[in-house]
Amino acid sequence: MKILHCAAATFLAILMSGPSAFAAKKGGVELPDSHSLDGQTLTLNGLGIREATFLAIDVYVAGLYLPQKSQEMTEIVKADVPKHLVMRFVRDVDRGKQADAWKEGFKKNAKDFKAIEGKVEELTSWMEDIKNGEQMAVSYVPGKGTTMTVKGQTKGTIEGEDFQEALFKIYLGPNPPNSGLRDGLLGR
Repeated sequence: MKILHCAAATFLAILMSGPSAFAAKKGGVELPDSHSLDGQTLTLNGLGIREATFLAIDVYVAGLYLPQKSQEMTEIVKADVPKHLVMRFVRDVDRGKQADAWKEGFKKNAKDFKAIEGKVEELTSWMEDIKNGEQMAVSYVPGKGTTMTVKGQTKGTIEGEDFQEALFKIYLGPNPPNSGLRDGLLGR
């Protein structure tokens, strides 16, 4: 009976501690199951690991947050709804390599790269050297745009639904940095 009371008390404590007590883990990185964006609670859709080079070196663990879970790339990319993508780095990456990776991703996945090239240049100008354990995030809010946060500091917001579609297509489209990243973010 004493064990039953202890188990019930533990379960109740977990429930009362709120959503931050529940998290998902991948590659040694733990991310919360939900994220608040512009007054709306988004749910973790999935976690994926960004790998680099033919040696598949882990660079960061990414988590995709959406209003409701989905495994459909087109549905997610095209939906004009709040979206949040967080990247927790598991190794140091300099700003130049980040900028190059963003540009390459947009060129491979954007429907019309020339139409958003200036916006891509603006985004890459916000890059900083990132250390193991630091975080970068992009958040899209309809009517406001796509906001980049690096190491907890908001760098700026880029307007346009076309830009957010191209950005999220980098991760979820047919040419992601690596298929494991895309599949993980899609919750597959």
